[in-house]
Amino acid sequence: MSRDATEWFNPYRLNGTMASRDPLCLLSLEDWEKRAAEAQAVVDADPELKKARCRLEERQKRVEREGKQKKEKDSFEAHLRKTTQLIFSSSRQMPTLCEPRNLYSFKPQLLGAPVPPRWPNEVSCIPDPISHSPYVPKHRELLHKPDNDGHVPQHGNGGRLVYFYPPCSEPYFKRSRVGESVASEGSMCCKLESSSDYTLLFESRFESGNLQKAVQVRPFEYELWLRCDLYTQKHTQWYYFRVQNMRPGVTYKFTIMNLLKPDSLYNHGMKVLMYSEKKATQKKIGWHRVGHHIRYYKNNLRREDGKADQFCYSLTWQSEFPYMDDVCYFAHCYPYTYSDLQEYLQKLSQDTIRSQICKQRILCRTIAGNLVHVLTITSFAGSPVEAEAKRAIVVTARVHPGETNASWMMKGLLDFLTGSSRDAKILRDNFVFKIIPMLNPDGVIVGNYRCSLAGRDLNRNYRTNLKDSFPTVWYTKQMVKRLTQEREVVLYCDFHGHSRKQNVFIYGCDNKTDPSMRLHERVFPMMLQKNAPTKVCTNGVS
Repeated sequence: MSRDATEWFNPYRLNGTMASRDPLCLLSLEDWEKRAAEAQAVVDADPELKKARCRLEERQKRVEREGKQKKEKDSFEAHLRKTTQLIFSSSRQMPTLCEPRNLYSFKPQLLGAPVPPRWPNEVSCIPDPISHSPYVPKHRELLHKPDNDGHVPQHGNGGRLVYFYPPCSEPYFKRSRVGESVASEGSMCCKLESSSDYTLLFESRFESGNLQKAVQVRPFEYELWLRCDLYTQKHTQWYYFRVQNMRPGVTYKFTIMNLLKPDSLYNHGMKVLMYSEKKATQKKIGWHRVGHHIRYYKNNLRREDGKADQFCYSLTWQSEFPYMDDVCYFAHCYPYTYSDLQEYLQKLSQDTIRSQICKQRILCRTIAGNLVHVLTITSFAGSPVEAEAKRAIVVTARVHPGETNASWMMKGLLDFLTGSSRDAKILRDNFVFKIIPMLNPDGVIVGNYRCSLAGRDLNRNYRTNLKDSFPTVWYTKQMVKRLTQEREVVLYCDFHGHSRKQNVFIYGCDNKTDPSMRLHERVFPMMLQKNAPTKVCTNGVS
């Protein structure tokens, strides 16, 4: 633009000179309109001036638009900061939901930090935490010779009550709490009368513990009753309890009275698990199989779950304790508690290498408020095209609380997938693993065998839409649904345990709507059988 043209466009120009900017020196309205019309005529006649004026107008509109947007953003952020439901990180002004502190009465914890388990309010627990030293047997577990003499003992004919933990008084779950609780009304533990009293002291009011009643029928013989799953009248198979005040060199006999399954691996050579604190301290030996004269049989007690025409089953074993005044535990299978999982996930998140390939987040909360974790394991480095091409594998475990071997299998899988082996790296480079290590934390905490605190078997409610009653099932289904929209899910595997089958086997689903997929769904079982022929057999796959 030339200097003369610029001066013609300036409204302060008077007779070819620049007038003072004092308002008193301004032109009259008629002169202003005349000068403006002359300037507009000059601009319209000169294409260069016309373009310059368009650029000035566009710039002015852009400045006004940006100012309006900034004003709206400041107003929106000021409105967001008025709520207590959102928090802002220090590095990024991105609002995120805060922990629902008004709903659950404990402070938010960092992801990966141990979170104390939440118990039903009417369930009591002792303040002392239970922990066991890790131990891997050097040799395979020895089997016992089944004791089937055909004689069925008669039980339930009285004795001395030495331990009683009454069943839950509430018909359904109402509220939860964190930490220990006072003893339930009606509960009792035996008190020793003197130093020469050899009565065993029982306890099961700890995480995953299950023992309702112990009756001393003879000086060294005890009949035990298990607690049903909370808010139900059935599902008695899992047991886990503590004994004290034992004497070495004495054979003790234990009989669990109210089991419900007609058969068990105890009739096929499996022994009872025991843990001795003194043995773990002195010999570094943890959980190990013990017992002799082991039998599993139908007894003379009728069931109390509406099937009075059927009888209960008993498990009987005899064993000796190695040390005087020891603290020992018996269990159906190697315990793996919710706190064990929390501790493992914390170590995983604190590992600088493994935490880079395993990301943790919270899937949901259970009806008691316990956290359900979901892990994403893959090689996060690489191009976006490679990431989108990866297929997905979903693995879950511990939907049945009493099947603790599922958690040990899950731990082995996580150790392998986050390890440094070549096979693990190949899997991470080609797949995205979505893993939920514990689907039923509530049931695990209270020592249930199959059910959640809804009093239902979650493994029989995958078709339900009741989000509030079965949150872990509902959120797992939603996660898989979203995952299928992002990438192909080639495998869903749920880890379980079985009380009557041995080794490794698979229950599968036949696609009845598409028969062409029948063989496709049998590929993974065949791969297992090819890689571990001594452990997996596909002849019995159903």
